[in-house]
Amino acid sequence: MTYGWNSSRGAYRQPYALDSLRKLKETGSEWIALSFYTLQANTHSTEIPFDYGHTMTDRDIEHAIKQAKALGLKVCLKPVVNSKDGIWRAHIGFPEEDGAKPYWDAWFESYGNFLWHYAEIAEELGCEMFCIGCEMVKTEPKTAHWEALIARIRTVYSGPLVYNANHGSEEGVAWFDLVDLIGTSAYYPVAKAPGESEDAMFANWLPVRDKLRRMHERFGKPIVFMEIGCRSALGCATMPWDFTHAELPASEAEQANFYGSVLRAFWDEPWFSGFFWWDWSVKLYPTEQAAADTGFDIHGKQAERVLREWYAKAR
Repeated sequence: MTYGWNSSRGAYRQPYALDSLRKLKETGSEWIALSFYTLQANTHSTEIPFDYGHTMTDRDIEHAIKQAKALGLKVCLKPVVNSKDGIWRAHIGFPEEDGAKPYWDAWFESYGNFLWHYAEIAEELGCEMFCIGCEMVKTEPKTAHWEALIARIRTVYSGPLVYNANHGSEEGVAWFDLVDLIGTSAYYPVAKAPGESEDAMFANWLPVRDKLRRMHERFGKPIVFMEIGCRSALGCATMPWDFTHAELPASEAEQANFYGSVLRAFWDEPWFSGFFWWDWSVKLYPTEQAAADTGFDIHGKQAERVLREWYAKAR
């Protein structure tokens, strides 16, 4: 499960956060991606600040890691950079022309400093994985910069590294041979219409599976879904990334079918390493409100029952 996203300073250290982690563990999940973000000023900024009005403090992060580990959960530390102007982080970058080189150099230097800080924390606290980037599509062609950044991070973090590409752009990353796992945000639109069955969605996962198998064969690295999920709202399997259409009616079945279909499609593939579901909130809604909730959380919903059944097979 992805845990911790979009939380405010201090939230990880509240009693409700530990209650949430315990409930997460009860699903059969073995890992969390502890994911948090800082904000650069805009998509063309060259400086990434540690603004603790937005960024979780090191004290918060250490507490969450220790709580997760005390429950027997493994931790992938996943620091993310977003753009304060609200533009998706995939657009962070600069033009592809000679005059832009100093800007690219400055941004990667700042981003490297940002990652270095959290890589040290991941090493010191024994995090089992470290994510070096999430959906940073415009930066991905800068292979030499990523090579240097990865080499730098490996001097302070000794565990496996993963990069989180975005669904549909994975094949544009030429340097996947330098990380230990190939990650992607697997928000593939596997439904053609609202309310489709699990079988229909399963059929639409098969070409995705074939594509990702070819990527594994090309780079020799296992594939992991660093993000995957679907809101419990009618029609969201046609656009699993969606979080804006608040008018859609609740549909536990839509979410459950999405979960069941992708578990069926990838469970037995030896090159596939698993799922980080999006997402599990630090502060959960009351269980009796689950049927009316239209967010990504699965607590108390049909999708949680689906997941528990599949994860029970692995025990």
